[in-house]
Amino acid sequence: MKKQPSKIKTLFQMVGLVKPLFGYMVFAVCCGTLAYLAVEFIPVLGGYAILYGMGFETPLSLKGIFICLLLFALARSVLRYGEQKTNHYIAFSLLAIVRDKVFLALRKLSPAKLEGKDKGNLISIITSDVELLEVFYAHTISPICIAILTEGFMCIYIGRFHVLLGIVAFFAYVGVGVILPVVISKISGTMGDDIRFQSGDLAAFVLENIRGLRETIQYNDGDHRKEKLNQKTRELSEAQGKLNSLTGYNLSLANTFILAFDLIMIVAALCLYDRGLIGFDGMLLGIIAFMSSFGPVSALAALGSTLQGTIASGRRILDILEETPETEDIYGNREISFTGAMVKNVYFSYDKEEILKDFSMEFPENQIIGVLGKSGSGKSTLLKLLMRFWKTSKGDILISDQTIESINTSNLRQMEGYMTQDTYLFKDTVENNIKIAKLDATKEEIIEACKKASIHEFIMTLPQGYETQVGELGDTLSGGEKQRIGLARAFLHKAPFLLLDEPTSNLDSLNEAVILKSLNEARENQTVVLVSHRPSTMRIADVSYSVAEGKS
Repeated sequence: MKKQPSKIKTLFQMVGLVKPLFGYMVFAVCCGTLAYLAVEFIPVLGGYAILYGMGFETPLSLKGIFICLLLFALARSVLRYGEQKTNHYIAFSLLAIVRDKVFLALRKLSPAKLEGKDKGNLISIITSDVELLEVFYAHTISPICIAILTEGFMCIYIGRFHVLLGIVAFFAYVGVGVILPVVISKISGTMGDDIRFQSGDLAAFVLENIRGLRETIQYNDGDHRKEKLNQKTRELSEAQGKLNSLTGYNLSLANTFILAFDLIMIVAALCLYDRGLIGFDGMLLGIIAFMSSFGPVSALAALGSTLQGTIASGRRILDILEETPETEDIYGNREISFTGAMVKNVYFSYDKEEILKDFSMEFPENQIIGVLGKSGSGKSTLLKLLMRFWKTSKGDILISDQTIESINTSNLRQMEGYMTQDTYLFKDTVENNIKIAKLDATKEEIIEACKKASIHEFIMTLPQGYETQVGELGDTLSGGEKQRIGLARAFLHKAPFLLLDEPTSNLDSLNEAVILKSLNEARENQTVVLVSHRPSTMRIADVSYSVAEGKS
């Protein structure tokens, strides 16, 4: 199992994403620091007013003190608004950047690295986990920087009355803003990771049950499914409740710490005043400044528990961004035309399970090559290797006498057409679902492809013909209808090397005959690899191979 990096390392990696908006972050920190200082010095100005009334010499007249009070109050509002607006601009801009990076990473990982991933959990990552990062970018990075600068300044200001007061202030800020969050973080352990995992698991379970609703109804499994859903919901609620309790405990501890340090500061100031080491003004202003200065570190005190979920979400997102694709896109090589293909002494394994062993096969130009075998024999794996979704463990795959690893990805996709066993349909019109194979296709080209796939007549019976919406995941269509739309895509693509994985498995004998006839006619300008476990499908093949236990 891959070792998870430390929380500190994860935080630094998340901070690294701020680089494109570093200037905005500096502005936000400056605004926040000045806003807090304005707030903290309003009571200090009140202390100066008291001292002025008692006859002490002060740096400002009473009028000047009141003018500064008004200016600080106004500045605090303006600066706080500037900080919050900038932080949220940074947060939402970074969320857009993160989403872009995540979808780019998913595209690179697809399809090989996504086949075994839980789709519901992926949805949870790219929605709720990304959204949760807004808390980190808007309410974590900036407050930490603001607390360091603000409390550093206050330590210097309080310490100018006496170094002991500055030391007390320093330990108070470190205790509330650093030690307490770290201790709470240690106590919470993996609670944040567990909650994010349970949240993803619940999302996956809900998605699975929505898709399997008909089966649940058919087999009267509703009560069982409902109980499992309630159980997962209870477990997530209990875990979230524990984290909320820890947050409350954290805040109460922070307030206790602040009160304790207030008392320590008062005692220290009185002792110094009693010994004549500071004057009355130093004692009064030091105590007031200290007691009004906990705003920035109080905001940090809650991070020990609230950061748990954020770090867990960040780790899940970073795991996707850092995962190495099975294959990389290839660019910059000379474009080639298809003149045949060959698989030569290929070995391939999924993890430790060997699928193909010393596998060889030829695909001459303008022929139909049949690949017959039982489920699990390696037929579909062969097509995925020809598409370069996976890399071979050993051996060569040649297209037009060139290794597949040296062919530009766009060139390879142009030469190859691929129909999988399960045709995915988007929530769109029938026409647009077919046009993804060729976005600039004319209506005549689409109709021609649909006729070859024996689906045109059915489409014309739909309420709006080719403009009919197919529904989410194509639920309004049968398995055979979806399969024929997949074939129409393959015909529309007009690739010279056509890979078909069980293209007639959901069709009756009549529609199968029509499609096989179309494939037979296509041999004039296409090489077709026809994978099936049905011997009847192989009757149009020029050459048939039987695959068993990973060998041809």
